[in-house]
Amino acid sequence: MYLLPLSLLLFLLCSSAEAGEIIGGTECKPHSRPYMAYLEIVTSQGQRVTCGGFLIRRDFMLTAAHCAGRSITVTLGVHNRKEKEDTWQKLKVVKQFLHPKYDRSILRHDIMLLKLKEKANLTLAVGTVPLPPQFYFVPSGRMCRVAGWGKTGVMEPGSDTLQEVKQRLMDPKACNHFRYFDHNLQLCVGNPKKINSAFKGDSGSPLLCAGVAQGIVSYGRGEAKPPAVFTRISHYRPWINKILRAN
Repeated sequence: MYLLPLSLLLFLLCSSAEAGEIIGGTECKPHSRPYMAYLEIVTSQGQRVTCGGFLIRRDFMLTAAHCAGRSITVTLGVHNRKEKEDTWQKLKVVKQFLHPKYDRSILRHDIMLLKLKEKANLTLAVGTVPLPPQFYFVPSGRMCRVAGWGKTGVMEPGSDTLQEVKQRLMDPKACNHFRYFDHNLQLCVGNPKKINSAFKGDSGSPLLCAGVAQGIVSYGRGEAKPPAVFTRISHYRPWINKILRAN
């Protein structure tokens, strides 16, 4: 997991019981989320960390800006990250496009595009995911899904297999305890009454609502109590389109 200062512990929403069982979520059917990518990052300090990400074009991915590093290797077609399969496609990132207004201290504009060295081969296990139009505001109350290889408990290691959990989009008031939450730029995700439904793990993975990637895992509470903050993708469509057209 990619850790920032303790006040801003970052996580991917997965859930667990004491034995590491997922609560409110399940192990994904292998390769049923072909857009998912496993990111292995070498930070500027030489540390090795991981994030999630997702394919939006054969040669471009989206993830969180705080997942930037000295180098990034992307693996597509992964179900169990410890068991290599013929479906795997391991690709180097040749350019990292952090949002120009990204503020690491408060995790605002926490979004990054990654240009891959080679185009991915689209297969049953590797595919792209659609993005929302610029002015689309996904309504509160909508039930969405987030997947990743994140931790299955606060003190547990990351999951070997891709896990998925349902998460409800909350009214922005539910995120008022996050000092820098901005409803125009971010989504408030996860029912606070379901204490054990969200646990730490990899950041940068997508929140899918009706098959469209609406958010990117950004940050949440250190004890993993929902809701959490996701970057709102629709706000960044002009910037995303500009980078894609130029590259």
